[in-house]
Amino acid sequence: MRLDLQRLGPHLKGELLSLYLVAGDEPLQRGEALDAIRAAARARGFVERELLQPEAGGRMDWGALNVAGQSLSLFAERRLLEVRLESAKLGKEGVRALSEYAAAPPPDALLLVALGKLDARQRKSKWYRELDRRGGLVEVWPLDHRQLPGWLARRMRARGLEPGPGVAEWLAGRVEGNLLAAAQEVERLLLLRGPGPLALEDLGRMVADSARYSVFDFSDALLAGDAARALHVLRGLREEGEAPVLVLWALARDLRLLAGLAAEVEHGTPPARALGARRDLWDKRKTQVGRALGRFPAARWRALLGRCLEVDRAAKGVPGLDPWVELERVTMAAARPSADPRARVPRAPSESPRS
Repeated sequence: MRLDLQRLGPHLKGELLSLYLVAGDEPLQRGEALDAIRAAARARGFVERELLQPEAGGRMDWGALNVAGQSLSLFAERRLLEVRLESAKLGKEGVRALSEYAAAPPPDALLLVALGKLDARQRKSKWYRELDRRGGLVEVWPLDHRQLPGWLARRMRARGLEPGPGVAEWLAGRVEGNLLAAAQEVERLLLLRGPGPLALEDLGRMVADSARYSVFDFSDALLAGDAARALHVLRGLREEGEAPVLVLWALARDLRLLAGLAAEVEHGTPPARALGARRDLWDKRKTQVGRALGRFPAARWRALLGRCLEVDRAAKGVPGLDPWVELERVTMAAARPSADPRARVPRAPSESPRS
């Protein structure tokens, strides 16, 4: 039985299957699916838990699964047997062990298998079809930028928040597809605001209250082409002890977005259509990005994005480089239009010209 994440919760309220397989490489959703199955198992009396995972050398002892399945609980309790692998490579021994277990599962145990991302070949395999027939298969897929606002809205409502227009889109732009960060933002909002309606204006006030400056102030100034304001905010963030990697994340996000949109426009897509297709941008941000879009051609936005590698090197402690100085250089080049938009991005003093 194939179960998507939307159907898993209702399914777990009924009779449990003897075997569940959860696969995927998106950590938050995979972890929550596993937690939901564990909680449902505990509620049904599967109190004793036995974890089977690879040994120090990376080898999995699949024989232990057969032994665990055949042995009786020491306390006559129902057992949860959990197999945990980081990848989805089972090998012949793993395929055989799971197939044999699925063919004759013990009555006092529930098997939960956690795997990495499955490929198309594995989904067509005999063992996958066998587990599909006898157990529950949950595959976790990363969300794209179009799905994220809806996911955020559902999560906020589940936690007691009632997002108003633009709230989910605003948060989606803030977390840049990182579901763990998105979940943390929802919890932070619930802690600061409490359950109930949440308007876009409330979010702006909370960001302003949390610090004198934020990376979003920096992003706004950068997109507006206000170099003086962008540098002022950048220095304020440094004085407040903000991590340079967070500012680098915001800078690279904006430059990557502008480079991609500029390339679409240069290939004939009208700017309004290119911006309209980005569902992860709320209206105000579309206006900001649209104004910045005409500042440089795609090649220059890409060159500016490439300069972020120097910032990253500096943030990682490369001798002779200061991440904040490198951030200032890229910010000046990105926010202040040059007389010739085709001009090359200024080279950091630490670099030598290429021959």
